[in-house]
This record gives sequence, structure tokens and C-alpha cells, in this order.
Amino acid sequence: RYQNMAGDEKKSGGMMETLTMVMYVIAWYAGNTYYNIYNKKALNLLHAHWTVAFAQLVVGILWCIPLWLTGIRSAPKLNMGDIGKLAPIGLFAACAHGGSVLAMGAGAVSFAQVVKACEPVFAALVGLVIAPVEVKSAIEYLMLLVIVGGVGLACVKEGKGIDINYFAFGWASFANLAAGLKGKLGKDVSHALKADKSKNMSAANSYAVMNILSAIWTLFVVLGTEASSFQDTWTHTLEEAEKACKKDAASAGCFTANDIIFNVVMSGVAFYLYNEFAFAFTAMVGAVTSSVLNTLKRVIIIVATAAIFGEVMDKNAMIGSGIAITGVLLYSLAGQFAKKPESKDKKH
Repeated sequence: RYQNMAGDEKKSGGMMETLTMVMYVIAWYAGNTYYNIYNKKALNLLHAHWTVAFAQLVVGILWCIPLWLTGIRSAPKLNMGDIGKLAPIGLFAACAHGGSVLAMGAGAVSFAQVVKACEPVFAALVGLVIAPVEVKSAIEYLMLLVIVGGVGLACVKEGKGIDINYFAFGWASFANLAAGLKGKLGKDVSHALKADKSKNMSAANSYAVMNILSAIWTLFVVLGTEASSFQDTWTHTLEEAEKACKKDAASAGCFTANDIIFNVVMSGVAFYLYNEFAFAFTAMVGAVTSSVLNTLKRVIIIVATAAIFGEVMDKNAMIGSGIAITGVLLYSLAGQFAKKPESKDKKH
């Protein structure tokens, strides 16, 4: 009887864990998709894109701080030395977020997502340049060439040759480089803080702290670029929207200040929540499962945003996107398989 009860408890615990992971994935996918939708709408309405990126991060701060103050979630316990180590990582996180936002503001979301698929290429290059040098396996480098080839094909228009939105391509590449630097330079610091239980740096708190640091760095960019002209930009935007409403109330150019605020806030909520759920899910599963689902997520975003915003993807763009995204998946899988022999050798 006791054995049966213990077995039932294990089954129940396993079911709950599986259900939790499924809910995390649903929340991750839904949040990421809605973020891309609300973000693009906000960027279309207000041409102050660094300010939009900053506002999105502030929304995240307004989410996590009350949780810490009320005790619903235990706050991290970091000293100034810890914050000093995390600050450069926060800078690269800010650049990665800002670059992604500006890329999607400059062109189609689907195109920005295809270029973002090149992130492993930048991470691999960073690993070769910055010590300690990380050399990948031959099959991994082959998959990187597949990714580059897919993105290259997506940039070739039938009958037109190479047709690139250079602003979108440039900012997406900037975001990729920043993400690569963040991963390379932040890995040891993040692992050390998570390993020290007294710091209380859970997956959720790690992301919250990084979000706060990103917001601070992004604020400096806003102050140096858009802050001085923001009032004029805001006024001009609403004046043009009012004119559009008088001509045709159903046109895309007809909107109010509340529409801008709504889309910025909702993009911020979706951005923070999808990242928090993604962090929580990744902490529960292996890297392979995470890589597979992350790849599928990008496909969903490209399809959903292309449909919602009427972004036309020709044959080359669709084939190139498929090749690049498949290359990302195979690169991730190859990396995991390459590590297995190493771990076995270490045991012997």
C-alpha cells in the first residue's frame, strides 16, 4: 500500500511538473508573439524608438519592484561589488534590446527576426576573439555557414538581386553582437551569483536585475539622443494623427495619445513576462529542449507578424528564413552532442 501511495505521489509530481512546463511554454510563446505585435504598433505610431525601448524596460521595473517590496518574491541580496560586475553585462543587454527594437522599427518584423537568427554566428565570433578562446566543432561551424547562407538568400529578391533594408539589418546585427558579448562576458558572473544561495539570484531575480541595469543604460542613450526633441516629436505625432483622423477616421494614421501609451505599456508587459517565463522554462529543462522550442518560437513570430502587418515574403525570403532557422536548430543540437564526448572523457 505504501509503495502504491509513493508511486502515486511520484506520478502526481511528474504530472504537475509537466503541466508547469507546458504553461511556461504557452506563456513564453504568447508573450513573445504579443510583444512583437505591440512593439511594432508602438514603433509605427511614435518615432522615438530608443524612448520606446526604455519605456518597455521601465514597465518591467514596475512589475518586479512591488513583488520584492511586498515580499511576494524574495529580493536579491547584492552588494556594490556584485552590481559593479553585472553593470557591463547590463550594458550589452541594453544594446541587444535597443538594437532589436530599432531593427523592428526600421523595417519588417519578419526580416528583423530572420537577421536575428544569425545571433549564434556573432556569439561564435566573439568566442574566438575574446579570451578564454572557445573553439567549436567542425559540424558547428558548418551549421553557422548554413545560417549565413539562409539569411543571405532571404536578402535576395527575385528579379531584383540583393535588396536589404540596411538600417534594419544594421541594428539587428548590432543586437546580435551585443547579445554575443553579453553571453560571453556574463556567463561566469551570472553562474557565480546563482551558485551563491545567499545572493538569492533565482532565474526570475537574475532577469529582473538585468532588466533594471538595462533600463539605466538605455536611459543614458535616451538622454543623449531623443530626450531633447521628445516633446516636439510627441506634439508633431499627435498633430499629424489629428489631421489623418479628419481625413479618414479608419486610416492607420488616425490614433490618439492613449493608443501610443497602450501599445508601449502592453509591449513592455509582454516583453518582461515572456522573458521571465523563458528564463523559468530554461532552468527546468535541458539546453536541447530549450533550443528546439526557441527555434519554433521564431517561426511562429515570423508567420504571425507577417500575417498581421501584411509583410510580404517572396519565395527566396521564405526559403532563406527556413534554411537559417533550421541551421540555428542544428547548430544548437550539434553543440550539445559535441559536449557529450567531452563530459564522458572527463569522467574517465
